[in-house]
Amino acid sequence: MSNHFYAMMSRMKYIERWALMRNSEKENISEHSLEVAMIAHGLAVIGNVRFGKNYNPERCALIAMYHDSSEIITGDMPTPIKYYNNSISGIYHEIEDKANETLLSMLPEDIRESYKEYFFRSEKDEELWKLVKAADKLSALVKCIEEENFGNREFSSAKEATRMAIKEMNIPEADEFLREFMPSYSLTLDNLR
Repeated sequence: MSNHFYAMMSRMKYIERWALMRNSEKENISEHSLEVAMIAHGLAVIGNVRFGKNYNPERCALIAMYHDSSEIITGDMPTPIKYYNNSISGIYHEIEDKANETLLSMLPEDIRESYKEYFFRSEKDEELWKLVKAADKLSALVKCIEEENFGNREFSSAKEATRMAIKEMNIPEADEFLREFMPSYSLTLDNLR
């Protein structure tokens, strides 16, 4: 029997984000997931070093790497639609769960359980999932800043709303990332050197 899991994962590069917005530069969920994984890992490290937490940064990065995998099947549902009301949001989460079950079923049965924890929230990883959510928002803010740097004002409102949403999460690691690392995303390559 063929196991299609990794072939399906490789299709992340075909799912474009920000469908309702005019983009200067396209972004797919593969690129987005890598960025979220790097930021989530960084948030976990910041938490451990600066706030005395005991996060597993590598595990956090893996959760982040797979956090949008269901979109291979569902496509990227625009945020204003996905969270329009509790009813739509609840139904969408059910659809995401079903998509994740479908993806996991593409793994050989003997290793499937090893991946399940990266696709479905568990109580033991709740703090890591919060960091991943914050990293997801930080990645969205990066996209808004990049678009603004290209002169695209389409993302101005999204930028402010995303920045506010990050602050409202009350996650010290995310606040630290905003303060210490986010300003660099507005610099040119020459300024970064």
